[in-house]
Amino acid sequence: MARRRTPYFAFEYVEGGAEDEVALRRNRAAFEELRFAPRTLVDTSSRTTATSLFGAPLSLPLVVAPTGLNGVLRRGADRMLAHAAARAGVPFCLSTVSNLLPGDVATEGARLWMQLYVFKDLAITARVLERAEATGCEALVFTTDANVFGGREWHLRAYRGPGQLSLRSLIDVLRHPRWLMEVGIPGLPRFENVVEFLPEHARSARAGVTVIPSLFAPTISWDDVARLRDRWRRRLIIKGILRPEDAEHAVRLGCDGIVLTNHGGRQLDACVAPIEVLPEIARAVRERITILVDSGVRRGSDIAKAVALGAHAVMVGRATLYGVAAGGEAGALRAIEILRSEFDRQLGLLGCRSVAELTPDLLHR
Repeated sequence: MARRRTPYFAFEYVEGGAEDEVALRRNRAAFEELRFAPRTLVDTSSRTTATSLFGAPLSLPLVVAPTGLNGVLRRGADRMLAHAAARAGVPFCLSTVSNLLPGDVATEGARLWMQLYVFKDLAITARVLERAEATGCEALVFTTDANVFGGREWHLRAYRGPGQLSLRSLIDVLRHPRWLMEVGIPGLPRFENVVEFLPEHARSARAGVTVIPSLFAPTISWDDVARLRDRWRRRLIIKGILRPEDAEHAVRLGCDGIVLTNHGGRQLDACVAPIEVLPEIARAVRERITILVDSGVRRGSDIAKAVALGAHAVMVGRATLYGVAAGGEAGALRAIEILRSEFDRQLGLLGCRSVAELTPDLLHR
């Protein structure tokens, strides 16, 4: 449904990975290689998908991940995702390169998180932090794996130059009149969190996507994490961990959580899938820090596998983007409810009455 509703270049932005897309494919293959060995003759009639995260209730172990440029799918998509997450009882994380500000998506009773890139101009980082604090964001998610930008060769299939759609893409846009009326004709959205720091010609998504990566600071280090820990007094989560020693370092610096991720296969191609390294990282630090996993989560069974291997919750990006592209806020909520229904069914079929009963012995390769 999302593919039919959106032009090729916009849907490819959601779907695409880096270079040969080896990591993109591996993320799914790694989940699919895991098989369940269910318990039987267990009364699961009173089972529940509910759990907790950072001491607060969670309707299922899921967080809507930070994704940028969502407004190219639907105008106001960030707000739709945030409101759908609030209705579903799960947190929503807003991207630094979102098309709306934290205050634009906040809703009563929601658990709003803010994702952060560190820029060469530290004034940009300071402004993002100020807005996150003023909006009452529960957590700051520092993304560490994208400050050297990945080689996303799918751009070559959709663009003839920086910010310039190819003739094929322009013709395809004309075949999507609803999208054209809602997004194209009013003008592609701006990167509102950083727009004041961009040159005039790069303030819309059309040109901004080529300028913003050059603003990221490739010099980031653990010293930046330490400074953030001193500056940000709420929950601090490091997104980009794939090695046990890095997880240990996050613990030592007082971080509250880590996200095992390969950026959805969009950065380092041929990278390990996060679910592959989850068991060893969980053995090392699970009792001392909250572990989240993303990249490749498409089904409720994937959530069950991640939790069984030691994750406290998963982050989903593409799944809810399909929903918002297909049906706005209702579509995003429907995507979460599909995952919830599948996850509930997995618990029943596995002989588990709660999230806590998902354990590694249920899985085989």
